Amino acid sequence: MADATVWMPPEWHPQHWLWVGFPHAAEEWPGFLPRAQEQIAAFASAVADSGQEVRLIVRDEANRARAAALCSAKVMLEVRRYGDVWLRDTGPLVVERDGRVQGQRFGFNGWGGKYLMDGDQEIGAELATSAGLPVATADWVLEGGALDCDGTGLVMTTEQCLLNPNRNPQLTRAEIEGRLHRDLGFDRVLWLGDGLINDHTDGHVDNLARFVAPGVLALPRGTGADDPNAAIYADAKAQAEAFGVQVREVPSPGWVETDGRIEPASYMNFAVTSKLVVVPIYGSVHDADGVAAIAELFPDREVVGIMADAVLAGGGSFHCASQQMPVI
Repeated sequence: MADATVWMPPEWHPQHWLWVGFPHAAEEWPGFLPRAQEQIAAFASAVADSGQEVRLIVRDEANRARAAALCSAKVMLEVRRYGDVWLRDTGPLVVERDGRVQGQRFGFNGWGGKYLMDGDQEIGAELATSAGLPVATADWVLEGGALDCDGTGLVMTTEQCLLNPNRNPQLTRAEIEGRLHRDLGFDRVLWLGDGLINDHTDGHVDNLARFVAPGVLALPRGTGADDPNAAIYADAKAQAEAFGVQVREVPSPGWVETDGRIEPASYMNFAVTSKLVVVPIYGSVHDADGVAAIAELFPDREVVGIMADAVLAGGGSFHCASQQMPVI
């Protein structure tokens, strides 16, 4: 590990369990809530049936009953107060600091003030405490989906998100790098440019590119002449290769829309668990190729594609809706 005092494990590190958020707010999923619930339940069930513990977070008893009807009996259900399901952003980042495991929290302002919902400020500390972890809270705004690490001290993010004035307008790029080092142990930062078009999070990197091994980056390749993000992928590849990481390309879903609106559909929003990699698919003709390409990157795990078009209608996908508890 690159820093002797703080270390954040990569996602492929062994995990105790996976937290997953269950959709409950109809206004966040207009016309899509029942199917979004079914798709999140399918995700949680696949991971639980693979042999890993899953803690599905539900808002109330009615949602507990709904989840129980949809999920494998192996999925554990916990009633907690939370707003949106995106536990990657509101849940705790688990790190080792000076030999002690802790939950690291940050300020959360609803993705730049766009989506402020009851419980999202508190759920991260609550989940960490429920895991028996001490909790530290940093003095700046950061969401977990805004970064991805490879376990060697290298972290990746986007300028569109971390340098956005709606997050930390008082901090320079150098000061943000300093805080990433202080709070999470990262000593090198790969800055990419923009995230996907119409991404509500202002370009979270977990929807654009993902580390799959130390120094190895999975990145979409534009498919079709009308791929709306082709230029973004090309720019990210150029930045990553100039930085010195190895790029492995994965076909993108191409053009995905809802009622004429381009959706930020991405196979990069896969969730890596101890035995399984779950890839979101969207009904694109490129789904099978995307899953197969990701399977080549994880020869030690089963890789499955699960429909996530309804989940995406709420603003994210399976990686966004989950947070792992690593074995440290």
